[in-house]
Amino acid sequence: MTTVLLTGATGVLGRELEPRLLDAGHDVRAASRSPPTGGEVEWVELDLADGTGVREAVDGVGIVVHAASDARGDSESVDVRGTERLLDAAADADVANFVYVSIVGIDEIPYAYYEHKLEAERAVEASAVPSTIVRSTQFHPFVAALLATVSRLPLWPLPTEFRLQPIDTGEAADRVAEHATVEAVGRAPDVGGPDVLSVRQLAEAYREERGLHRPIVRLPIPGSVASAFRAGEATSPDRDVGTRTWNEWLAAQEGVPGKGEY
Repeated sequence: MTTVLLTGATGVLGRELEPRLLDAGHDVRAASRSPPTGGEVEWVELDLADGTGVREAVDGVGIVVHAASDARGDSESVDVRGTERLLDAAADADVANFVYVSIVGIDEIPYAYYEHKLEAERAVEASAVPSTIVRSTQFHPFVAALLATVSRLPLWPLPTEFRLQPIDTGEAADRVAEHATVEAVGRAPDVGGPDVLSVRQLAEAYREERGLHRPIVRLPIPGSVASAFRAGEATSPDRDVGTRTWNEWLAAQEGVPGKGEY
């Protein structure tokens, strides 16, 4: 039995990873800036941005599953510098495998957050710690959250030609958890959902499931980032390992604000 440190344990992916790591027979040390109490795992306080608790969290673990990220905040401090701090501590603790959760397309899309994820990947690869990098396409809840930002507007201005390949978070967690072993594999195969869809298709399904009748209008976005999303750089169509479709995921959601509004 191996002790696994899980960073980002209270996040969307972390909540799915915890039970899978337990089911695999690991002892799980779950880390968060504001850890809860109770449950089947040991909780520790960890702040990657300022380094609080990093060495204490890594002490005695054999595997690190690094799922913590800060897409909406200071991603350089958390995703780059925080990952470097975690790698330094992992090297001193003789960690057998540092599993890093990343995103499909970050080397093709010049978006600042993605650039920080790519820099973190390079730090992982350059470290003396044996490592595994697993890239995934966007999770269903992430796409839903983006659409929710326009759901109450009379018109939905959206980059309708962007192409995404959303995956069920649990299915992505299955693949990440499979690599939480003492055998590092380097760059693992990408993980993607079952379908590549345009933002228009995603929005139409979201609108229909919620019984809404808002017009969807194309929002033209210039620049290289938008061009890359339109070209499908955020997708991995040859790695459609997920099976739960966007429509199936939407239908399973209950109590969603906005359902039935006109």
